[in-house]
Amino acid sequence: MSTPTLTTTGYAIREARAEDMPGARRIMLDTFYNVLGCGYMPEHHDDVIHPERVYLDHPNQRLWVAVRDDEVVATTAVQARGPRTPPHPGWLAEQFPDGVTAQLFRVYVAPEHQRRGLASRLVEHAVAFVKANPALDRLYLHTDAKSPGALEFWQTFGTVVHDARRPGARFQTVHLTIPLN
Repeated sequence: MSTPTLTTTGYAIREARAEDMPGARRIMLDTFYNVLGCGYMPEHHDDVIHPERVYLDHPNQRLWVAVRDDEVVATTAVQARGPRTPPHPGWLAEQFPDGVTAQLFRVYVAPEHQRRGLASRLVEHAVAFVKANPALDRLYLHTDAKSPGALEFWQTFGTVVHDARRPGARFQTVHLTIPLN
């Protein structure tokens, strides 16, 4: 488990503990409903209901939280799996196979705590974890470009490998990879 680090704004960044899970779940569900507007989708959000099993009990998966005054205000996760097909293209799943691919998930910051560098700090912890893990050799993520600033944020870390945006589609998905060297 990594040592908590303090940001210059007084937030602790750390690997999530069992006691952080209710707060992490709240951030995730609030984001699904109030930011992304899609609500809870069991076929895509199964880790949210049992985050302890997904993130605490798996050696190649982690969840990090930003905490202020004992309140979880932001999350970032890594799962040892590639993109699912469907809904994503088969060739993408082949390029980022399960087992050797780390996928970034749940990079969410409560709106009242945004613009303080928390997402960047959490992602830095996730990238360091993947770099140090010999079982994982690539880092993948996808984002919804409709989310304000999301694509621009991710392009500061990595590069687009597939732009799947379509006019009128519910999600404007862009797939990226983050270099590990």
